[in-house]
Amino acid sequence: MARILVIEDDVDVRVVFEHILIDAGYEVDVARTVADGRDCLERYGYDLVLSDGRLPDGTGMELADEAEKKGVPAVIITGYAFILRELAVDPTRYQVLLKPMRPKELVAAVSAILDGDTQPAAH
Repeated sequence: MARILVIEDDVDVRVVFEHILIDAGYEVDVARTVADGRDCLERYGYDLVLSDGRLPDGTGMELADEAEKKGVPAVIITGYAFILRELAVDPTRYQVLLKPMRPKELVAAVSAILDGDTQPAAH
């Protein structure tokens, strides 16, 4: 069973993502901030990191970079379609999923990434 770390500061979104992924058969840990996510990455092994783009103490891209240094794929999940451009980040550097998304879209994207597809399915 794959273990996923979800970093999301909005409690409602975090709980929904957690339940969707647990219902799909994944082990899920959650964090609210970059610092919490960083702590989880140091303590536990993950198969995938899903992070909100904007967090109270930084960006999901920081966590994605740290996860990828450990060989863990990471995806930015954001409601801001232009977050990478706004932050002057290379848009080809990160996999991005846009909120809102249907539960089946989240599960399909996670499954594809864990199966080795390099990009999640667009919605």
